[in-house]
Amino acid sequence: MLEQLKEDVYKANMELVKKNLVIYTWGNVSAIDKQTNLVVIKPSGVDYEQMTPDDMVVVDLSGNRVEGTYKPSSDTPTHLELYKKYNNIGSIVHTHSVWSVAFAQAGIDIPAYGTTHADYFYGDIPCTRDLTKEEIEQDYEVNTGKVIIECIKDKNPMEIPAILVKNHGPFSWGTSPANAVYNAVVMETVAEMAYKTQMLNPSAKRAPQFLLDKHYYRKHGENAYYGQD
Repeated sequence: MLEQLKEDVYKANMELVKKNLVIYTWGNVSAIDKQTNLVVIKPSGVDYEQMTPDDMVVVDLSGNRVEGTYKPSSDTPTHLELYKKYNNIGSIVHTHSVWSVAFAQAGIDIPAYGTTHADYFYGDIPCTRDLTKEEIEQDYEVNTGKVIIECIKDKNPMEIPAILVKNHGPFSWGTSPANAVYNAVVMETVAEMAYKTQMLNPSAKRAPQFLLDKHYYRKHGENAYYGQD
């Protein structure tokens, strides 16, 4: 079942290791099959070195395991909340990568200081509010998804395909597993750049909006001209 998607999700999970975004059993990648509304996700607590494509777990949007030997990632309910809310999200990545987690633990948005950031994210990468004690004690992972949705509000999630969950870490998403991982890698890089910018100049200002507009829309706008298309 969904053998190609399992392969894609497996490769995306392994790419996180190659890009130094995860260690041990940290992090996960999932993807949704739009025809069946089934989701493929990394198994919970299985070391990357031991995983195979066949170990990927298939669940429905209610979280029921449809296929797989292992239990799905403990973050599965968070992923499912996002898939149910946003039809244009095809894949989701969660890591505990160092620079992004630093911003999440500080409760600070990753500011759009320059054009590297603007090439991929149309504005600051936001950090959610704190979850309440009740939200943590009851349906923690579901409420993590809900607080992400609350933070995005009515914006198109593909314009800023990443977010920080306060005191937890980054989530990113994309049209495919490869694209979602790409966004996770870029997020981590711009987080490092932003931190170093703040260290060099604590008074640094965000780049002018017209410069951010130029760089974002030349890659993603209706009249985009970046690349070979």
